[in-house]
Amino acid sequence: MRVVVAPDSFKGSVTADDAARALARGWLAHRPGDDVRLLPLADGGEGTVDAFAAALPDAERRTTVVPGPDGRPVGAAWLLLPDRTAVLELAQSSGLPLLAAPDPLGAHTCGLGAAARAALDAGATRLVIGLGGSASTDGGTGALRALGLRLHDDQGRELPLGGAALAALARLDTTDLAPAPPGGVQLLVDVTAPLTGPAGAAAVYGPQKGAGPADMALLDGALRRFADLAGGDPDQPGAGAAGGTAYGLAALWGATITPGASTISALVGLAGALAGADVVLTGEGRFDETSLTGKVVGSLLDAADSAGTSVGVVAGQIGGPVPGSVSAAVSLVELAGAVEAALSDPARWLTEAGELLSRRLTCG
Repeated sequence: MRVVVAPDSFKGSVTADDAARALARGWLAHRPGDDVRLLPLADGGEGTVDAFAAALPDAERRTTVVPGPDGRPVGAAWLLLPDRTAVLELAQSSGLPLLAAPDPLGAHTCGLGAAARAALDAGATRLVIGLGGSASTDGGTGALRALGLRLHDDQGRELPLGGAALAALARLDTTDLAPAPPGGVQLLVDVTAPLTGPAGAAAVYGPQKGAGPADMALLDGALRRFADLAGGDPDQPGAGAAGGTAYGLAALWGATITPGASTISALVGLAGALAGADVVLTGEGRFDETSLTGKVVGSLLDAADSAGTSVGVVAGQIGGPVPGSVSAAVSLVELAGAVEAALSDPARWLTEAGELLSRRLTCG
C-alpha cells in the first residue's frame, strides 16, 4: 500500500515532522513492506517555518531575539528565501506556549512586529506571515507598534500593550509606521472567524488563552473600538485569526488574508502525493469542530475526498463527533489513559496510534 503521513504539529507537544516520523514507525511496525511517504504540514500556526524550509531547501534560516507575549525575550526563527521573501511565524514570537502563565488581557504580539522589522532590515521585499497559536487578543496592535504605530487614549497618553488596553483607544498615529514591503504581505490563517461578535476572536478563541466571560466581553469591545478607528473589514473571513492580528495587519499594513492550510499544502505537493495514495494519516493536538474551518485536518479531508483516499486521524484529544469522511480516528489521551501520560511521551503514543491505524485501515 501507498501511505502518506501528513500531520500538523501537536501544539506545545510535538512538531509535525516528529509526529509524522512516529506515526510512520507505528505503521511500518505492522506493515513493513508498505510505501510510506512523510509530508508534515502546517496551516499558518506552529510548524509553518519548518514546512516552508522542508519544501524550499535554498531558504536561509535565521533567528532573531524578540519580546515574547509577556515581554520576556524569545528566539524567533524565520526564513529568507532567495527571492527576498521572508517567511515568519507568529507562534515563534508570540505563541501561547511562550507564556509563563496565561494573560488574556495583557499578552501581546510585539515580538511578531520585531521579527518583521528584522526581516525588512535584512533586505526582505515581501513577507509571508503564518498566523496561528497566538497567546493574545490584541488585534495585532503589538506587532504594529513594534513597526512604529502609536496608540493614545483621550488624554494623549500612550496605551499599554495588550488587548484590554484598546478599550481606551482614542487615536491612532501612523506617522512613524514602517511601510509594508514593496512585494506586499501575505497572511496565512488557520481560521475563518471575523474579528468580533459571537464567532469572533475573543468569543471563540479567548477561552483557550485563559479568558473568562467578563474578559471575553471586554476584549470583544476593545477590538470593536480598534476597528472603529482603523477601518478595514473586520467581518472578512479570517480577520479574527491570531487574536485579530490578521485584521490589524490587513487594515493598517495592507496585508492580504489567505488560507494557510491550502497554501502550504500546495507548496509541499499534497495533491500529487494523494493522487497515488491508498491511505493518508493526519492529526493535530485537538480534533473538534474548529478543525474543519481552515485548519490542516479539515483541509486535508477535503483533498483526500477529492482523491478518493481513506483518512486516518490521530489527535491528542477528540472533542465532538468525527465526520463520516474519516475512516478511523484515534485519541492519544484514550490510548495513554490520561492527558498527563499522553503529553509526557507523545512519540510513544503516536507510534502506537500509527500501528493501531495500520490494523484498522487495512485487511492484513
